[in-house]
Amino acid sequence: MAAPHTPRIANPEARWPVVVAVLAVSGILLALPHSLVLGPQWFLPVLVTALIIPTAIAHRVGWHEADRVLGYVISGVVTLALVGSLALLILRLPEKAESASKLLRSATLLWFTNILVFAIWYWRLDAGGPHHREIRGKHTSGAFFFPQMMDSAPHVDPHWSPRFVDYLFLSFCTSTAFSPTDTPVLSRWAKLLTMVQALISLLCVAVLASKAIGSL
Repeated sequence: MAAPHTPRIANPEARWPVVVAVLAVSGILLALPHSLVLGPQWFLPVLVTALIIPTAIAHRVGWHEADRVLGYVISGVVTLALVGSLALLILRLPEKAESASKLLRSATLLWFTNILVFAIWYWRLDAGGPHHREIRGKHTSGAFFFPQMMDSAPHVDPHWSPRFVDYLFLSFCTSTAFSPTDTPVLSRWAKLLTMVQALISLLCVAVLASKAIGSL
């Protein structure tokens, strides 16, 4: 089947940072204790790898709808794994089934996972997704108002469009400061996502604080 005709994109965004982020999420969750992982520990890395391969092929040959749908599936899978592990972590706290050091390490790993998972979501959803942003060539509207979108922003490429690292920075700020800092959130879905991310980050920090205080 021939790939559909698509406009020529002058400066397409490399997808490898997103692939690395997804694989990093799988690796981080694989490092958690078995009691904090939903299902067999090998299942998530195998499933994610199996989904990444057809996604990369679909992107390469120009099947952008298949690429988009598979991307949503991957993001949904890693999000469920994150939420499930966090829920198990909170449930294990009163039981004291795991040592304090393992719980502290697990909460830290989940905090980092939270950053990567939501960076992937923001990158995948903002302004119709990466393919639509590339077609437009210049990013003038979306769910987030980046400083580079201001008319008075100095030394900005006239064809500037956010890349994965911009969404990673946004996600990092949301997890550390519990707000997007320099990038206002405009759309309702983005506000809901940033709220969920901040809540997950707060829960991880609360677990870290409680175990740190308990070990004194």
